[in-house]
Amino acid sequence: MLSDRPPLRIGSRTSPMAMAQARLVQDLIAKVAGDIPTEIVGIETSGDQWMGDLAELGGKGAFLKEIDRHLMMGGIDVAMHAMKDVPGDVPLPEGTMFAAYLPREDVRDVLVVREGSPYTRLEEMPPGTRIGTSAVRRKAQLLKHRPDLHVDRIRGNVNTRIARLDAEKRFEAIILNLSGLHRVHMEHRASEVIAPDVMCPAVGSGVIGVQCRTADTGIAELLRLFDDAETRTHITAERTMLHGLRGHCNSPIAGHCHTTPDGQLSLIGMVFTREGGKFAYSHEWDSPERPAELGAYVAADLLRKGARGIIDGIPH
Repeated sequence: MLSDRPPLRIGSRTSPMAMAQARLVQDLIAKVAGDIPTEIVGIETSGDQWMGDLAELGGKGAFLKEIDRHLMMGGIDVAMHAMKDVPGDVPLPEGTMFAAYLPREDVRDVLVVREGSPYTRLEEMPPGTRIGTSAVRRKAQLLKHRPDLHVDRIRGNVNTRIARLDAEKRFEAIILNLSGLHRVHMEHRASEVIAPDVMCPAVGSGVIGVQCRTADTGIAELLRLFDDAETRTHITAERTMLHGLRGHCNSPIAGHCHTTPDGQLSLIGMVFTREGGKFAYSHEWDSPERPAELGAYVAADLLRKGARGIIDGIPH
């Protein structure tokens, strides 16, 4: 009987956005294998609990290690990760794999102004305006574009950050990801979509990776049914670049791969100092069959242009 089958346990962070992503995976599994029961297991991570600087917890890996531990010890069968939070300098836990990448969502960042603000666009904001962001990548690029702004850190999930923006009036605006706003039904708060040439996305931005144990071949085959091939190609290029740079959690590294209208892979890579005053930039193209080669080439090009010195000059 179907009721006798133990449910497939999907592990996820407990933030509203992460739980929405977990429900998306749950729906996909139901579509391809409706006879397999599933349940979502919410896991509170140290990264979610800690409101200080993530670097003190070891960086973005603080969002992953508890979930990885549950997966490796059999507490869950499938793990959900936002690929932008998966470090480039730490290997995947032995015996695990990303069996599926969901189709990439909108990678663009947006400006969200506090309620009652007289401004709607970055260009309208006077020198010294306070902008909040949780990402060193965003801070570096924002200051490169507008060095006259005052950019400071704000932590918490999307809902919490917007609530703090309105209530505390500490910031005039914050920078968030457009697809994240859509996922929590707050896209109406975006007052300006920031052009990608001003704000290059994080490596893995907009992509959900679905992880399982390599020994669970049946689960891996199930997940592969909704793996998006183009997204896997783009992620391969971006993460190969990230591995080649050996950036740590505090490294402001941006990277974005897409397929051009004529079918070529395009990969932009950028490395910044934390204040955006110094940076290395590379943009190269290759055929869609060579994402790893493209990623390795862009990483090598960035290193030739001084990326190693920039990364090593930023404290861990």
